[in-house]
Amino acid sequence: MSDLLSVQVMVSGRVQGVFFRDFVLKRAVELGIVGYVRNLHGGRTLEVQAEGERAKLEEMIGNLKTGPPGAKVEKTDEIWSDYSGDYSCFSVKY
Repeated sequence: MSDLLSVQVMVSGRVQGVFFRDFVLKRAVELGIVGYVRNLHGGRTLEVQAEGERAKLEEMIGNLKTGPPGAKVEKTDEIWSDYSGDYSCFSVKY
């Protein structure tokens, strides 16, 4: 049995206007993670809601701490929870 979990990650810094959402989408698809990414109001934070195997989620969080070229991640906050099964793919929310 795989270790399926859900995690919400808030990423703060220079994370909007640097193709961060596209970066997250591509990485999530590569890792087989489902959920979404979206910018939050204020221009300095984005939210990632992701579900999948713990090891893949931890790898994704490592990617979020660096981000794409042009990004400057200052802080990440994670909230882990039980797997919900609410998502069938990974998407960008607007």
